[in-house]
Amino acid sequence: MMEILGYTSCRQLSQMLMTILVFHGSEFILAASIHGKSNVTCRDLLISKHYLLALMCSLLEYFLEIFLFPGLKEFWWISNLGFAMVVIGEIIRKLAILTASQAFTHTIRIHCDEQHKLVTCGIYRFLRHPGYSGFLIWSVGTQVMLCNPISTVAFAVIVWKFFAARIPYEEHFLRRFFGSQYVEYARHVPSGVPFIR
Repeated sequence: MMEILGYTSCRQLSQMLMTILVFHGSEFILAASIHGKSNVTCRDLLISKHYLLALMCSLLEYFLEIFLFPGLKEFWWISNLGFAMVVIGEIIRKLAILTASQAFTHTIRIHCDEQHKLVTCGIYRFLRHPGYSGFLIWSVGTQVMLCNPISTVAFAVIVWKFFAARIPYEEHFLRRFFGSQYVEYARHVPSGVPFIR
């Protein structure tokens, strides 16, 4: 029982709490500052039932493992690698939001408005979907940081499958909005999510 109150769990769980607060708080603040406070809802915090369920499962795994196999959580180089992934994912995603500005929304646009422009500068020169790439790195990093082997694999697979479905759907509209300009852009710039062209 002391493992749950020990240094390792206090450090890892406080890092996890801060990671979640910074990620979701900054998402909301950026959305409000870019799109106007009146145009932002709680959905812009990116918290869904499935997301909460995944977090609960990862915390359940964490507590079971720290109680049954406390040594599993003592691999600091793994935990630190996870924290580095969290920071890198956060930076990539926030660069995507700041670069795209008004063009970045938390929902896929199915209608093109006059202000909608194809963003190909900044981080978008290197990745077509840096927001998705950043989130994938961030979410998997949270589980590596907690030294959660089961949740690391589960988060990687589930988040990847989500983007494997979302990216083609979104790109259908981007090709419709921007035509050959988007096709040419997509030919030269990778999606940013592994195995998704």
